[in-house]
Amino acid sequence: MTDVENKLIIGTAPDSWGVWFADDPQQTPWERFLDEVAESGYKWIELGPYGYLPNDPTRLAEELKQRDLKVTAGTVFTAFHRGARQYDEAWEPARKVAELTAAMGGEHIVVIPAMWRDDVTGEAVENGELSDEQWADLFAGHNRMGKVLLEDFGLHQQFHSHADSHVGAQKDIETLLAATDPQYLNLCLDTGHAEYCGASSLELIKNYPDRIGYLHLKQINPEILAEVNEKNMTWAAANLAGVMTEPPNGLPDLRAVIDAVEALNRPIFGIVEQDMYPVAFDVPMPIAKRTRNYLLSCGSRTRVE
Repeated sequence: MTDVENKLIIGTAPDSWGVWFADDPQQTPWERFLDEVAESGYKWIELGPYGYLPNDPTRLAEELKQRDLKVTAGTVFTAFHRGARQYDEAWEPARKVAELTAAMGGEHIVVIPAMWRDDVTGEAVENGELSDEQWADLFAGHNRMGKVLLEDFGLHQQFHSHADSHVGAQKDIETLLAATDPQYLNLCLDTGHAEYCGASSLELIKNYPDRIGYLHLKQINPEILAEVNEKNMTWAAANLAGVMTEPPNGLPDLRAVIDAVEALNRPIFGIVEQDMYPVAFDVPMPIAKRTRNYLLSCGSRTRVE
């Protein structure tokens, strides 16, 4: 990342256009997504769910070049706490994402853990707390994957703590960081998910400055979050209720977050990722433009390129 030294580089993701799946008629078509990202003034994007953007590296490279866009990261999903066999199950889809990400010049893989309850019914599919053995399996799986991603593809694993997963609260994140190898795993600090789960983005940046490898920038509506907690709503139901809100209308204070990140004095990506599935096609771009302008106003070394 020699061209973005000591800057916080703002990018965006398909998620900010309401994209959660590889193929869904309720989602913005991928061509429109790329066109609107460029029109909104962004230069960097994530790949989103594998299969949403073209999987052929030559075609995708051409589509990105036409719009002056570049890739920061791909995303994969894991459930390593469920035992050693989960590694083989996770690796095949992860390998495809890693190959495409590396081919596009990306440097990161965002890794999201499995959720412990059904998104639709709210029923627990497993215990919400991990045993010592399950924690050990989680650590081992991520260390192993991070090593392969780095050595075989030159990619850095960035763990994304997540609502309704086993790693969301502050103590969970700290447990993970304490037991994993910083060469192979660091944190994709998602400010929205941290806030949702009661974790402090500012404390994580202060206490683990060397483990902040990547950012997802988003905010939570505190009034809706209070309702979510009161009713024990699932993550999917919370999204439909509008728990994610357009900056600067929610928490945490992204101006304070950006100030803390700039103080790290090293290059880092901050990807705007406002969950909005499903959403009308004409809604995302105006929000993306306003969010870009707001974030650029928050720091002296925050840029889009």
